Parts: sequence; structure tokens; C-alpha cells
Amino acid sequence: MPRPLILFGAFDRHNFGDLLLAEVAAALNPGRALIHAGLAARDLRAQGGQAVQALSAVLDGAPAAAHDLLHVGGETLTTTAWEAAVMLQPPPQAPALVAYLQDRPSERAAWLRQTLGTQEAVPYLADRRRWPALRRVAAWGLGGVALPQAPAAVRAEVQAKLGALDAVAVRDGLTQAALQEAGLAAALLPDPAVLVPALFGQRLQAHAARGEVAALRTQWPAGYLAVQCGAEFGDDATLAALARQLTLALQGTGLGVALFRAGAAPWHDSLPLLHRLAQRLPAGRVRVFGSLHLWDIAALLAASAGCVASSLHARIVAAACGLPAVSLRSPQAGAQRDKTWAWVQSWQADEPGSVCGADGVAAALRQALALPARQRQAQAARLAQQCRLGYAAIQAALDAA
Repeated sequence: MPRPLILFGAFDRHNFGDLLLAEVAAALNPGRALIHAGLAARDLRAQGGQAVQALSAVLDGAPAAAHDLLHVGGETLTTTAWEAAVMLQPPPQAPALVAYLQDRPSERAAWLRQTLGTQEAVPYLADRRRWPALRRVAAWGLGGVALPQAPAAVRAEVQAKLGALDAVAVRDGLTQAALQEAGLAAALLPDPAVLVPALFGQRLQAHAARGEVAALRTQWPAGYLAVQCGAEFGDDATLAALARQLTLALQGTGLGVALFRAGAAPWHDSLPLLHRLAQRLPAGRVRVFGSLHLWDIAALLAASAGCVASSLHARIVAAACGLPAVSLRSPQAGAQRDKTWAWVQSWQADEPGSVCGADGVAAALRQALALPARQRQAQAARLAQQCRLGYAAIQAALDAA
């Protein structure tokens, strides 16, 4: 009988991509007993996620070599302990907590140890040397584009932890190059979310046929754009620019705009921000999508005419469905190479214009919409096939005796 497989990742908080990656990994391991683990115990089933256990609770005291573990994607190579701990807090409490601890380093360090149960700098990367209960350990879909700029202690910890794994696959060439520079070999595979339409097509159709998605399809028979932006887009000038661009993009079409959130954890998306953006868009052409359910969000994207989002996984899912996708570059990013830029350079290098600032959305959308549907669908099929084939090697490493 196969050993139980621990799926370990940042799906102990509400983030569309992290929740989705856990579902993809589970779907590809139907014959194994699965344990969903994060840094803290959280129950996200009401939002379409999983009942997640704390990794320490699973492994402390477990028999030697009793479990295998798969790191399930995300930008976890550079998610610090501070970021991880804050994002695990209830959103209403997080701002006051951050304000209090930000300038109190000793209290902050004690709070991190208590909250996470570890002093590790990169806690979403498990240290197999700490857990005798682990037999085989692999990582799939990891990202870490900011690793070269990380403190030396963080880079050293990542190098030691990854060097102890049985197999490692990353989702972009920038992360792969950073690991190669550190002497670590890592396979380059498309993000696991490219498999969403193939694995969950019926579920997407079911969620699109009811609730808010069905209402949007009725309201705008010509279709709608699924639009998301994170909290970093909240200043008035950026919102005004984005509204002007979306209004321009709507001209001459019957399309509407569905504003949605791709994450409700602290430092993610803001419902008040979406309402502020909606007030700047033409009346009757915009609707704020309220659901935070994983499969409602996925269905919203799959049933759309195209996507404009700062969320990387919103882009990946839309593109995996063969739809036009434009990525919003953070106002704070400037010319910095972020995870979205790295993804596009790795897998959609013929679409560099699809990553833009708020003031470039209309032109980027025109370019994305002009791309032949057959070309988008062929690209989606190619990435899905590459991901499946690559995961077979990860699976083999986990299944080894």
C-alpha cells in the first residue's frame, strides 16, 4: 500500500492560486491517502478549499519514513516567516497587529515562533532533515523570482532545504536560473494550474450554470471581462487610470466587467477597492462579484470573454481555457522582473505586451483579443501536455521505494 502523501503548501489561507494548486495535486494522486498540510490548522472547505492540518501536528511523533511529502507550488521560496504569519491572521485583525509589531523586533520574533512553531526563514519550504517521519519529498510548481535579492541567510536556507529533496520542479526560468546559480538542479515545468480545464471541466461548467456566474452571463449575453486587482492598486490615480482603460476597452462592444477577488487573506484583495473601481466605470457595464468560493472564481474566469488581473493564477487559468489574458503589473514594481513577467517569458514569450501597467490595459486587451482562438487553444494544450509529462517524473520520485 502506498505511503500517505502530505500535500504541503500555502492553502491554509484564502488565495485563489494556492487553493487551486492543492486541488490539482489531489486530482493527480487519486490512489493515495492524502493529508493537506500548511503552517497552521485552518478549515477552508466553505470557500472550496480543504480542512488543512499544521505540518508539525502531522509529523511530530509519527513513525520513521511513514509519509511522503509534495510541496505544492506557489511563490513559497521567497515567502518569509513574517509574510506567512501575517497572512494567516483574520483580515480584520491584521493591520493593527502589523502596526504594533513592525517596530518591535523582539516581540515580533517571539510572536513568529509562537504563530508558526518554527524559527525558519522560509517556512513554506519543509526541512526534511527535521522530520524523520518523511520518506520521499519532492517539490512541484515552485516560484522564487526574488531569490537572488533575498538575504544571504534566506538563500542559504533555501539551498539546504531544496538540496535535500528527491525531485524539484519550478514554474519559471528565472527561478530555475537562480537555483542553478546556487548549484541546484531543478526541472522547468508549466504551473500546475494549466491543468485546471482538463481536470475540472465538469465542475467549472456546473458552477458557471448557477449563482453569480449564471447571472452575469444572462446580464451580458455578449460576454464579460473578468477583472481583478490587488490592494496595491488602491491609490486614486491608479484606479482612475485603470477605469479609463477599461472604459476605452468596452467601447464598441457589448461586454460587461465583472470585478472579482483572487484572495481574501491579509495583503491580498480588497472588496472596498473593487467598489471604488466600479464607481468609476460606466453604469450598467460593471458588477462586483461577491463569491470567494474557489470554484465560483474559477468558473467566472472560464466563462469569461477574457481576463485582466494582477493575480498570476487568474491569468494562468484564463489562458488554460484558451481565453485572452492580460496581467496587471503592480504600480510598485516598476521595471522589476516579477513572477508574472517570469511566467510570460518562460511560457508565453510571444505575448510580452500582455503584461502592462494600469495605463496600458486597453492596448494590451486589443492585442490579446486579436490573437486567433486556435492559437490560444493550441498553446493551452501544449502547456497542459508538458505539465502532465513533467509531473510523471515527480510522481516517480515520490513512488520510489
